[in-house]
Amino acid sequence: MTSLQDFSATSIDGQDVDLGTYQGQVVLVVNTASQCGFTPQYQGLQQLQDTFADQGFSVLGFPCDQFGHQEPGDDAEIAGFCERNFGVSFPLFSKIEVNGDGAHPLYRWLKSEKGGLLGSKIKWNFTKYLVGKDGQVIGRYSPTTKPEKIKGDIEKALRG
Repeated sequence: MTSLQDFSATSIDGQDVDLGTYQGQVVLVVNTASQCGFTPQYQGLQQLQDTFADQGFSVLGFPCDQFGHQEPGDDAEIAGFCERNFGVSFPLFSKIEVNGDGAHPLYRWLKSEKGGLLGSKIKWNFTKYLVGKDGQVIGRYSPTTKPEKIKGDIEKALRG
């Protein structure tokens, strides 16, 4: 059975990251953008990171420019924006695509595991996937779901 640990991704500073390093942790995977109406969710995502990191939890941010050209910057600009404006300390990855032929393999898998209301396609920035300690997708949350609304599900997954 495929799990989060079967994938790798490039960090925002260009390093190859084996997502197997997150085995046994609860992870929230989010496609992000710096110029979106939902961009303030970075603050809530960072609060989740601060609250649960010492319990084996991490947010993984994947910048994406497929929705309204709302992530036009390069990786260095994105990293600087997130740190400067929201104090982001959770892992950020190099800009990816989440839909279409160029979709990152991680996102192809996430979408196959949990579709949305209108099918598996990602509809907008800040779609969130909660992945359990076993590397399996627990839930998918819409861009309008504020990070703090996921807190209870994270607590449950950390206990599980």
